[in-house]
Amino acid sequence: MVYRFLVLVMMFFSNVFASSQLENLKSFEAEFIQSVTNEANKTIEYKGKVFIKNSGKVLWKYETPIIKNVYVLDNIAIVDEPELEQAIYTTLENSIDIVKLLKDAKKVENNKFEAELYSIKYIIFLENDKIKSLSYVDQLENKVSINFDNPNQNIEISDDIFTFLPPEHYDIIKK
Repeated sequence: MVYRFLVLVMMFFSNVFASSQLENLKSFEAEFIQSVTNEANKTIEYKGKVFIKNSGKVLWKYETPIIKNVYVLDNIAIVDEPELEQAIYTTLENSIDIVKLLKDAKKVENNKFEAELYSIKYIIFLENDKIKSLSYVDQLENKVSINFDNPNQNIEISDDIFTFLPPEHYDIIKK
């Protein structure tokens, strides 16, 4: 469930360069706070940093409450879990289709945009022409909100940051 959630968010964000205001977006980097609230109104909060390139490369670096790095490279997702000394490699069933989302995203208000990807409706808010937040309700009825602080757009992000080489002692899991 967690991996499906991460993959959906990563796939969406790989494609979030969708609106007319963001169509020239080449990269995005920000600190984030991600809140997930379940049906019982219990919330868990994650913090970290995200790096995205319009080539489809994504890295979510979770720092709290656990350390985890999630990479998306083309149709592969890699979840690096240093505390568990394991890496999970998953082939994505649905490709990351930037063009589809570019065509489908709609501006609904001044700084509010909506897009749908794999039957999930996403709401994006901009502030000063930068992505400020993303929210949606996942397939398990969890309310997910991701707020971005100190966003940087169209900066140079080295492809090296998206390279993952697992340490020899890691367990490798392929799904």
